[in-house]
Amino acid sequence: MSSPSTFDTPTGRRIAYHKIEGATPGVVFLGGFMSDMEGTKALALDAWARRTGRAFLRFDYSGHGQSSGAFTDGCIGDWAQDARAVIEGVTEGPQVLVGSSMGGWISSILIGEIPEKVAGFVGIAAAPDFTEDSMWRDFTPEQRAELETEGLVLLPSDYGDPYPITRRLIEDGRNNLVLRAPLRMPFRVRLLQGTADRDVERQVALALLDHIEGSDVRLTFVKGADHRFSTPECLALVERSVEEVLG
Repeated sequence: MSSPSTFDTPTGRRIAYHKIEGATPGVVFLGGFMSDMEGTKALALDAWARRTGRAFLRFDYSGHGQSSGAFTDGCIGDWAQDARAVIEGVTEGPQVLVGSSMGGWISSILIGEIPEKVAGFVGIAAAPDFTEDSMWRDFTPEQRAELETEGLVLLPSDYGDPYPITRRLIEDGRNNLVLRAPLRMPFRVRLLQGTADRDVERQVALALLDHIEGSDVRLTFVKGADHRFSTPECLALVERSVEEVLG
């Protein structure tokens, strides 16, 4: 495995990334909460880009993977800044954003902030507004009190260590909600969602579909697929969806 390149953001965070030169529009993979650019979907798209000669970027948000910082110091706004900085700093022209889970929320923020840099969007189990509409909603009174007094609460995870949820993460999430107003996406959009996803309810995919304003927006449910969305069949669907958006 080759060592990543690094990009220093205007806020002083060092972002690790891998970039493949190739045809444009390029494709950018935006990962999920506490995930990194070495995950199955990111590497599958890396291999796809190499096969097809397409420009491709994958990276780690600060506090994730090989980038600088501690996870508990970060929040949605920080990670959106990281994504914007590295996309603006190392890619040429508009990009197709492929957002997995939290990456779907980050993508939605960027589409509003830098629409000139976006040529299309593929959401994989996209999780917009999850800090408010899932985490905070489902906290017990005791967890909410602990968050207020201690500034941190630990949530069980199906993927390893518990998730450390900070008060800053929740509060900052409220400043970055995207499902409270229409989302203008004047390009091809493909949303992919598994019916067996225990982390993102299927209603979230429908809400995102309803909020997007665009002429070519499609949502595909995959019966039995879970949140990882990483079986060979799911990965093939991701690749086909990216190819559809590229046209």
